[in-house]
Amino acid sequence: MEPELLGEYLPVFARAAWLTLWVGLTGIVCAVVVGLACAVVQHFRVPFARQLVSAYIELSRNTPLVVQLFFLYFGLPKLGIVLSSATCAIVGLAFLGGSYMAEAIRSGLEAVDDGQSQSALALGLSRGLTLRHVVLPQAVALAMPAFTANIIFLIKETSVVSIVALPDLMYVAKDLIGTDYNTREALTLLVAFYLVILLPISLGAGKLEKKVRYAAFGS
Repeated sequence: MEPELLGEYLPVFARAAWLTLWVGLTGIVCAVVVGLACAVVQHFRVPFARQLVSAYIELSRNTPLVVQLFFLYFGLPKLGIVLSSATCAIVGLAFLGGSYMAEAIRSGLEAVDDGQSQSALALGLSRGLTLRHVVLPQAVALAMPAFTANIIFLIKETSVVSIVALPDLMYVAKDLIGTDYNTREALTLLVAFYLVILLPISLGAGKLEKKVRYAAFGS
């Protein structure tokens, strides 16, 4: 292990870490939006749309992210649709993560007692307001353990997006190993930067879970 090489590689890994974090968080936000929409469609059994959502979830969860990224980066150009590496990575994470988020949120929605909705409707709230102010807060609180696990899972899945030539942490590590053969230094920084990214997210997710549960249930 050569300390001077660690210092030389540090700025390169820092830039790659910011890109990894940006792609991961953007993909997660998109996945949450997709998952919420899909969960609501499934929960309220919207005709036709429910079948489409079920097909999407099965396709997403039963194909590897690598295959999805290959289709986006190499397959779509054959159809005249060319996406940048970053866009492919974000779309791939959103496509994969949306299905997992949908199942997490749907399980939360189904765990909310029907009496909560009926009581809100009896008090004069519309279905939309009941969903927004009564059902969703409780569903999100109940789904938080699976929700936060999915966030960490998707951040770790960013290690795959290097296959579409995105200069993320994994790409930089493989490039340095292949060109300079300094495997120990590259892998040390790779592990260190993933820990720097994932540990705060993991600790923050645990605290957020407690706050959301307290806000929804008071305990």
